[in-house]
Amino acid sequence: MSITRLQEQGKKAKQASYELGKLSSIEKNKGLIAVAEAILIQQEIIIKENKKDIEKAKDAGISGALLDRLTLNENRIIAMAEGLKQIAQLDDPIGEIAMMKKRPNGLQIGQKRVPLGVIAIIYEARPNVTADAFGLCFKAGNAVLLKGGKEALYSNMAIAEIISDALSKCGLPKDGIQFIADTDRSTTLALMKLNKYVDVLIPRGGKNLIQSVIQNSTIPIIETGAGNCHLYIDEFADLDQAISIVINAKTQRPGVCNAIETLLVHKAIDKSKFLELVEKLESHSVELRVDDQVRKWVPRLERSTERDWDEEYLDLILAIKTVSSLEEAIQHIHNYGTGHSEAIVTENYTHAQKFLDEVDAAAVYVNASTRFTDGFEFGFGAEIGISTQKLHARGPMGLKELTTTKYIIYGTGQARM
Repeated sequence: MSITRLQEQGKKAKQASYELGKLSSIEKNKGLIAVAEAILIQQEIIIKENKKDIEKAKDAGISGALLDRLTLNENRIIAMAEGLKQIAQLDDPIGEIAMMKKRPNGLQIGQKRVPLGVIAIIYEARPNVTADAFGLCFKAGNAVLLKGGKEALYSNMAIAEIISDALSKCGLPKDGIQFIADTDRSTTLALMKLNKYVDVLIPRGGKNLIQSVIQNSTIPIIETGAGNCHLYIDEFADLDQAISIVINAKTQRPGVCNAIETLLVHKAIDKSKFLELVEKLESHSVELRVDDQVRKWVPRLERSTERDWDEEYLDLILAIKTVSSLEEAIQHIHNYGTGHSEAIVTENYTHAQKFLDEVDAAAVYVNASTRFTDGFEFGFGAEIGISTQKLHARGPMGLKELTTTKYIIYGTGQARM
């Protein structure tokens, strides 16, 4: 793709954003429902295009967990459409007056919630993001410029085209969604510098993608995704509960950012229960990489390396490390965590509170799986991603995080002296 073509898409998205910002909630909800219905009606086209991506992925040797993220079937397409319908039911944040006060000179000064404008999203592997990202950005009055990974190219193109056509048939700005089909890295780098048209850039993917955006973007960014998540089994844990939580947090869907990658275990853990946990993890085909203490209990397991503590596997692989105290567990998380989701299993109130207070992450859990770090599970209805930074948005980002505010001032002829 030429830079000129990319700029044209940016210009179209910018113009569409002005129109989208004026739409009523009724008009936006009508568009979302129309898009949802169009996706259901044309699901055979989506599945056909998705099969092309799957075959390419298999030829490239993509692993099972990543292949799962890429795959679309009838149930996932129904869920995609249902997600758009749920977004239509959410309260519209646009136009909300966050504050209004009267100054001594008679000026009334308030803050009004408005769209961000044009949001660019660079993402990998998961084609459902195309519909999810559009839906949330559209409901918040934003245009969206999408750059999906090459693994899901055919799926993404089909979904984006269906969305654009459905908007057009509703009399809504079809340019409110722009999909960048060129998968060349130079195009991605050019997008990162399209600050003339793009207001915010959100990378959704692995550590390498996020670091590339941080280093190259001239557009303000919201970091999302990288999830080197930990679960710590405290010496005061209910071990049956701990086993259940670990199995869920690692195996329920290993290829997502809120699955745990490292298990920290207090060295005083009951050995028989720990062996039960190992057995259950292996029954779920989890490959274990463990420290020397664990290998004393189970010599056949693979020894971990320093690299394992820093790894986001996104696969059925789990690193296990023993620690001598809660403080050591917290320090390990400080050293290797990505600020996403961290959990402790304990029956000790003081330990639970210390973990909540001292662990620096977007979501911190006591006696629950990290898999709940999700917009739907948090009651937001949907999310654009999980922010791991601390400015503007942190944790699951719903509609409100896709808006900003502007000051509105009412006067009666005041002039500054």
